[in-house]
Amino acid sequence: MKRNLIKAFSISTITTGLFACSAIADTASFDQAQVGSSPPGWTATFTGKGNAKWTIEKDDSAPSKPRILKQSGVATFPICLKDDTSLKDGFVEVKFKAISGDADQAGGVIWRAQDKDNYYVARANALEDNVTIYHTIAGKRVSFKNIDAKVAPGQWHTLRVDFQGNHFIVALNAKKVIEATDSSFSNAGKVGLWTKADSVTLFDDFSYGAN
Repeated sequence: MKRNLIKAFSISTITTGLFACSAIADTASFDQAQVGSSPPGWTATFTGKGNAKWTIEKDDSAPSKPRILKQSGVATFPICLKDDTSLKDGFVEVKFKAISGDADQAGGVIWRAQDKDNYYVARANALEDNVTIYHTIAGKRVSFKNIDAKVAPGQWHTLRVDFQGNHFIVALNAKKVIEATDSSFSNAGKVGLWTKADSVTLFDDFSYGAN
């Protein structure tokens, strides 16, 4: 059976003035997964209430054609965690496109997830034109830094977080937008994807690596 995980084995580095993070990256392109199914090797779930819907779909605009991962359900925070990951220090990165949503149009990345209710998340919002970093503890999301940044709907963007100890660097489209510290979660955890409320969001080229 074909796997949807492509081993990139390439060195990925971002230098920010705080630290340089280098890691051998694994990339999930979703191209080998079955259309209409949830992604194999991932836990598709949500924080809070509602019904998330994470499915593999065909999309001609995909950065890596032909398939993407789409979230089209409605829940407090739909999340999708990569099952075989456990990172303490490293990076997580994804390409995303916000399609629609009346309450929210967001795409985010998760790291150091202990479970579906405890994790870090950084998200970009096309309705608010900003990027925010949060910790979610026992299902309650609290922001600890926010910055205005243009996030055009209907366009692909790249969101990345480099994390080392209690230091975090968030980049949008290869530009550093947030540098922050927080000590809520120090243990290794899973990486994954995140949206909010009624966001319909597409994801492709999910990559991650340990430092």
